[in-house]
Amino acid sequence: MTIRNIALALMLTAATALPHLAQAQDKPHHSDGMSDYLRFAPWVATYTLKAAGVEGSSSWKRCMVNSALSMGLTVGVTYTLKQTIHEKRPDGTDNKSFPSGHTAVAFAGAAVLDKEYRKVSPWISVAGYAVATTVAVDRVCRNHHHWHDVAAGAAIGLLSTEAAYWLGDKITGERSRWHVGTDGQSLSVVVEL
Repeated sequence: MTIRNIALALMLTAATALPHLAQAQDKPHHSDGMSDYLRFAPWVATYTLKAAGVEGSSSWKRCMVNSALSMGLTVGVTYTLKQTIHEKRPDGTDNKSFPSGHTAVAFAGAAVLDKEYRKVSPWISVAGYAVATTVAVDRVCRNHHHWHDVAAGAAIGLLSTEAAYWLGDKITGERSRWHVGTDGQSLSVVVEL
């Protein structure tokens, strides 16, 4: 895969997101703004590059399992903390400030993008983390979160992705003792002893 094809895939991803970002800037609610869409950009970039044929570090199966686990862990931990801690937002709209879910999702996506494509080009990883950082800064600048909210969200996203790849590789890894299969009607899990 050439650099030209990678650039085309990233431009296609950006082109699909930009119209939505422009519309989102005029909304008055705390869940508005570019971060509503931008938080998903690293996730979209991961699958756009994979669909474009850019050779990543994982098969489709491993990428899907690990990214699904990453998103699940990230959202689960974030939601649980939001329901437990009840910190008021700086703009006073509700008491679900800690941690930043937008930032957690963006950093989890950037970590998945990094794990899949850092060997292709370190700039892909830099772009993913730059987008995630932009989401975090946007949440603070719009007065929706405190800095510690976005720092915790970033940590949750990164740690959830690390945990997801560890767990996912136990299930799908080539040297795994776990094997998962389906015949369309049932799911089988085999553990080699």
